[in-house]
Amino acid sequence: MTQNEQKLRYFRQRIPTFACVPGCHDCCGPVTTSSEEMARLPEKSEAEHDAALADLRCPHLGEKGCQVYAERPLICRLFGTTPRLACPNGKRPEVMIDPKLEQQIMRFFKETRQVLV
Repeated sequence: MTQNEQKLRYFRQRIPTFACVPGCHDCCGPVTTSSEEMARLPEKSEAEHDAALADLRCPHLGEKGCQVYAERPLICRLFGTTPRLACPNGKRPEVMIDPKLEQQIMRFFKETRQVLV
């Protein structure tokens, strides 16, 4: 396991979770992710990527929501857990993300190659 994969595991285990508003996909727009996270997602065709980008949505957003929820990137996991990425519907976990952990994740974003999902 690479150092980045270890960091991803560490971060994923510590980002708080919460229940979204059923049917809401307001935070499911185009996002970037690390190469390691991208490798865990199913490949999409260029046409699927282009269609999603034209609609300002994630190519993994299906009719019933996120098709890769268990493997969703860190940025997706952060939505609603920090005031910097607040849920437009006011949903949030009981306890927001630890600010030090959020800083570590933001540093990880800056230090790793990010690609468009």
